[in-house]
Amino acid sequence: MSKYRDDDAQRYADIFKALSNPYRVKIFMRLANCCMEDDPCSSSDQICECVGVLGKDLGIASSTVSHHIKELHRSGLIKIKRHGQRTECSVNLAVLDLLVAFFKLSAPV
Repeated sequence: MSKYRDDDAQRYADIFKALSNPYRVKIFMRLANCCMEDDPCSSSDQICECVGVLGKDLGIASSTVSHHIKELHRSGLIKIKRHGQRTECSVNLAVLDLLVAFFKLSAPV
């Protein structure tokens, strides 16, 4: 019997599909690592970064960065908050917990 329901399998597939692009992985990693000692997060429980900063030095058009952010958001990996013209992205910690559980269940015993 499978450890996962069909809904779970689709959710994991969507997450891994979003992370199958190297630019999306870079953007996601930037979000996940933005809370350095000299650059604290804007809130204690979420990892936030302005969208304009996420595409810096990737060598791709801003419209492409926006597309990648949309795909990360669609998969549930990130959350988006709009504050007027400013848009902030944050890692969805619940999805990270879901991935941790996935890899724990998938690990050989």
